[in-house]
Amino acid sequence: MAKNVNRRAVLGTALVGGGALLGALSGCAADEPLPNTRPKDETGATTLVVYFSRAGENYYNGGRRDLQVGNTEVLAMMIRDRIKTDVYRILEAEPYPESYDNTVKRNAEEQNTNARPAIAGPLPELGRYTTVLLGSPVWNVRAPMILSTFLDAVDLSGKTVLPFVSYAVSGMGSVEAEYRASLPTAEVRTGLAVRGELVAESAPAIEAWLRQSGLGT
Repeated sequence: MAKNVNRRAVLGTALVGGGALLGALSGCAADEPLPNTRPKDETGATTLVVYFSRAGENYYNGGRRDLQVGNTEVLAMMIRDRIKTDVYRILEAEPYPESYDNTVKRNAEEQNTNARPAIAGPLPELGRYTTVLLGSPVWNVRAPMILSTFLDAVDLSGKTVLPFVSYAVSGMGSVEAEYRASLPTAEVRTGLAVRGELVAESAPAIEAWLRQSGLGT
């Protein structure tokens, strides 16, 4: 699906991890932040992991905890370690607040205005990839609006798209359905949803999903 969107930036404001604003954002702790990685055409891979993730104060079992690495980034790196793939991290031009509540507020505003938050830096060249694994948290039942920025700006026609998400209470939410509506010329397959508090224990689920998707052994 060809897109005629300025690739440099699209301004906006957003965030939330489950069915209501309270259960919106989630994340997972790790010892150190993982590096921002972008595809460098070094592996010869035909699969690309694209993900957006947020650290900072996150929802955790009804309360809050501070995370150095967000849930979705942990999932993305676990996937990277199990298949031959390149990785592209979606970085927001205007960082989300450290505060959970302030991020929830911003996400609600972005969803209500159908905003397209700006992406920092260049987008990946997707021509040689046949499969794109698209990762994000689930914020207020949806993918964050910066994922819409990404989908508006790239061409995924003819590609296989596999969603993976971290969530607080909503599971996959409406993510798969919205991707199918946004990407009518791509094949959006069944995704993987992992509760934020459980990402560190999700290796078996990830491996089963990759096998079912034809990517794992």
